[in-house]
Amino acid sequence: MKPTLTFHGAAGCVTGFCAELRTEHSRVLIDCGMFQGPKTLKALNYEPFPFKASEIDAVLLTHAHIDHSGMLPKLMLAGFKGPIFSTAATRDLCEVMLADSGGIQESEVRYLNRRNQHRGRPAVEPIYRARDAGRTMRLFERIKLGDEVQVTPDITAVFWEAGHILGATSIEVRVAGEGEPMRILFSGDLGPGGSEFVADPQSPSGLDHLVMESTYGDRERTVIGAQERRATLAQEMRDAHDAGGPLLIPAFAVERSQELLADLMSVMDSGGAPHGPVFLDSPLAIKVTQVFLERGWNPDEKRNPFSGVSPSGRLRFLNKPSDSDRLDRLKGWHVILAASGMCDAGRIRKHLKRLLWREDATVLLSGFQAAGTLGRLLADGAKRVTIHGEDIRVRARIRMLDVYSGHADAKGLEAWALARKPITGSVFLAHGEPNAVKGLQARLAKAGFPPEQLVAPTLDETFTLGTGRAEVVDTGPPRLAPDAPTALDWHNARADFLVSLNAALEETKGDPERAALIARLKKVLAAAT
Repeated sequence: MKPTLTFHGAAGCVTGFCAELRTEHSRVLIDCGMFQGPKTLKALNYEPFPFKASEIDAVLLTHAHIDHSGMLPKLMLAGFKGPIFSTAATRDLCEVMLADSGGIQESEVRYLNRRNQHRGRPAVEPIYRARDAGRTMRLFERIKLGDEVQVTPDITAVFWEAGHILGATSIEVRVAGEGEPMRILFSGDLGPGGSEFVADPQSPSGLDHLVMESTYGDRERTVIGAQERRATLAQEMRDAHDAGGPLLIPAFAVERSQELLADLMSVMDSGGAPHGPVFLDSPLAIKVTQVFLERGWNPDEKRNPFSGVSPSGRLRFLNKPSDSDRLDRLKGWHVILAASGMCDAGRIRKHLKRLLWREDATVLLSGFQAAGTLGRLLADGAKRVTIHGEDIRVRARIRMLDVYSGHADAKGLEAWALARKPITGSVFLAHGEPNAVKGLQARLAKAGFPPEQLVAPTLDETFTLGTGRAEVVDTGPPRLAPDAPTALDWHNARADFLVSLNAALEETKGDPERAALIARLKKVLAAAT
């Protein structure tokens, strides 16, 4: 049989990447990520896998981000027995990130079950627990960049530098058959290059098929150097200081937190912004920082660029919830970094809840915000948001700093794809919202790729891989209908409606008028049902 490739995640959306490569003798997953964003997508995390986990022979893991690794413990619980191939840095990051993910699920489920009990609803179980993540780590096998790894009898793999985060890779998969092996390259997440924090992306050319990300496929960013990046951050810090309140930075626990801390310390030390205490309020980011202190390395500069990111008199790490709670009483100029970067979970939501209504506070978003996340709502200018069931008016300064992105922009993706030529088969564009995928398709077509070579897979879509273009296989309905929203869904619409309703009731003068408004809405609902 010809090899087949099925996209079980990050098809038509950014998160949850998981591709299944099946040959006559093997079944291998490239990544096994968790869906993030709107509840329509996140609900898929709780459903059974669309394949038998016990029949998967191995997993090739591009990097540690949860939208690429987050479902590995569930895979193990469902019967997968390994191995999971990754770089040593990815393995070490997964050890802390997957345990943290399991802990968050346990905490959220406890809170949800208390609410369900009050509402007379049945209890629910977490996808997996922290202890399950620990068991999953036994399946990992470390590999080195450039080494050829025998994955199964007919599949070998070579891991290449992706330049995204510490340990991140692109993976070249070679499928044995008659004649030369078929070569398929999975980009993983690609970095922009030119950073002193990570090496530039490197991958082979001359491929049969290419699977690449398209997160920023429809936009370009201004490329700036380290000095200009720090100057931009310094200006944001000065403006936040002048506003009179704290600077709150929702930061991704891996890479972004460490890069921001390095630059925050550098800017303050150089006098580019006022001195003040800096708090890293994320147990996960603190553990990840230890990995960066041990494994961070810039091969060009022959040094660890994160060597100065350790607790000091000014930089303080907050592990205990009680330490985090004490920030409520802190006055004056200070900086808080807290996860998550898209404001979807973690301690950042507590800080947003207490600071968003303050005009003197500044919230600095520092990376990609997926559709349906709280971070995206803030970036898009929402005037009210809901946090922990409470309606919060947004008065704080909302700023966007897009100079720390770990993803290549449209121009960088185009250059990377062109450098992979010749490609005899198909180029699959995944890991992007629909507009980003369409934008990259148009860009690559203009750059010389035949339009029919550029494929935008949908969720659970399967393709037969040969020496030429891939062909679609009819495998039945996907878990989500093709027209199902992978950005804002009805859950987001309901939350927005409730926020608007509360605002309208507050602005309406007089109790009789408020009662009349509610009566009109009830009449509409009665007619609809």
